[in-house]
Amino acid sequence: GMTETSPVGTINRLKPGMEKLPKAEQDKIRHKQGRPVFGVDLRIVDGDGQELPWDGDAAGEVQVRGPWICSSYYKLDNSDAHSTPGWFRTGDIAKMDAQGYMQITDRTKDVIKSGGEWISSIDLENAAVGHPAVNEAAVIGVAHPKWTERPLLIVVKEAGAQVEGSELLGWLADKVAKWWVPEDVVFVDELPHTATGKLSKKDLREQFKDYSFPGV
Repeated sequence: GMTETSPVGTINRLKPGMEKLPKAEQDKIRHKQGRPVFGVDLRIVDGDGQELPWDGDAAGEVQVRGPWICSSYYKLDNSDAHSTPGWFRTGDIAKMDAQGYMQITDRTKDVIKSGGEWISSIDLENAAVGHPAVNEAAVIGVAHPKWTERPLLIVVKEAGAQVEGSELLGWLADKVAKWWVPEDVVFVDELPHTATGKLSKKDLREQFKDYSFPGV
């Protein structure tokens, strides 16, 4: 949920009969953000505004509408959130499965747009922190002359850990699609965070705005 959905947009409960599924399958469903509540219409769209299927694979921008969904902001006429008539743009990227369960994969401002496809920075970060030498990781999109953007992996190592960037990239190659593998790895002592403890991608994008990938 969010303030603009007053405040609930989806709720996660198992559908009748799902309690008979294996626990692992039930857990996968419960880890999603749930199904739209009564009165809320929800869709996912691509970069051209075309509606995407609920197949569990297609990822798109989440848009919602309903009688209690925010229709405008006070004294703000040109809000990006209301630039699609009749729909509120949440700023989230998500997948919808055939049962109507939503799984958020990223934020629109953080997703990496590479060669006409979207790469989830969150999925890459989750994969990276699975490496025993990685304490914390962030992924941002960096400009690329051919692909528009490519992922840059920024890593804080575990205390005393020894690992090379090439090792991390090779390790990730077994965890994500080949074209998702970051172009480079940068090691830092710490990552910036917001007041609420979230990674500050805004600060990272500013810090690495002039970064160029090796050989590009």
